[in-house]
Amino acid sequence: MVKKPILTIDKPKIIVRLYEDLLEVDLKEGAKTELEDVVEAHPVLRESLGVLFQTIVPLDVALSTVESAEVDDEGRLKVVIPLRRDIVIPLEHDESTRLAEKLNELIPLAKVKARTLIF
Repeated sequence: MVKKPILTIDKPKIIVRLYEDLLEVDLKEGAKTELEDVVEAHPVLRESLGVLFQTIVPLDVALSTVESAEVDDEGRLKVVIPLRRDIVIPLEHDESTRLAEKLNELIPLAKVKARTLIF
């Protein structure tokens, strides 16, 4: 079954897709996109080198690992992730607000679901 995004924001250089349990931030073109594809295709690389690569390439983030989402003074979306560098997504203020609201609604549900799967 193919999951459909709950929310998609398509910008000239990036595309943001929000799923029930995942946030995807993908670059549209260039060498960084190829590097992103390689890292995301190999879970071991993503886990071991994720912190290193996230400064260069946005990676998909499980909502169960996200602490919160907020909009900064410049209207960008800031996704707070403990033990990792926060992700800042350059969007329009209204897009950031809409995405932050939806993320903050889905994050607690994803955390409960993840805990349920562990036990």
